[in-house]
Amino acid sequence: MSGHGAEIVTLPKINPADAIPADKLVFTAEEKAQLQEYKSRYPEAEGAVMRGLWFAQEKFGFLPPEVIRLVADELGIEYARAYGVATFYTQYYKQKMGKYVLDVCTCFSCQVCGGYDMLHHLEEKLGIKPGETTDDGLFSIQGVECLGACGSAPMLQVTNGPYVFNLTEDKLDALVDSLRSGKMPPFTSVTLPQDEEEMGGNRRSDAAAVATYQTPPVAGAVE
Repeated sequence: MSGHGAEIVTLPKINPADAIPADKLVFTAEEKAQLQEYKSRYPEAEGAVMRGLWFAQEKFGFLPPEVIRLVADELGIEYARAYGVATFYTQYYKQKMGKYVLDVCTCFSCQVCGGYDMLHHLEEKLGIKPGETTDDGLFSIQGVECLGACGSAPMLQVTNGPYVFNLTEDKLDALVDSLRSGKMPPFTSVTLPQDEEEMGGNRRSDAAAVATYQTPPVAGAVE
């Protein structure tokens, strides 16, 4: 891009060097059978692309182009189709990430409730920008689109796992300290106002913890 004040965007390389060694870039016979089982669930092979990519990410840790191609070849679909899916969703990691990936929702609802305030606090605390990883390999941070928990904004997700709701700077500090010690936050279910009024409590029976609904705050700044 050009022009006064325009952001300079670095485009990805067309043919980047492989991030996974060739001798490691393989699926075992058992893994291939699992991918074929996913494929059998759909009338068209393309239907299995999301589950196939997720399966590969669990194996390799992230999805560089060569892994995306490996999945496409195994499913018998076009590389471009698999690549488009992998690059659309932030839950698929296109580069090696830290042990803990903190996905801070910066979509509209969270944004007006302080999503960017929380993201910037993490930037300052961890000394990294979105898309970067700390030198010790523990933390990566991202600003992401809606995670479907607007009523408990601002919020984040830890490594495609548990949500942390009603964020404050103190709550973020405590979360980072807890993760440094190797303790993941529990699966927490937020009690909806109608549950409190009509059911007398939380409707979930499988939650490790529950939290009471709170009125979301107002952002210090909207970007």
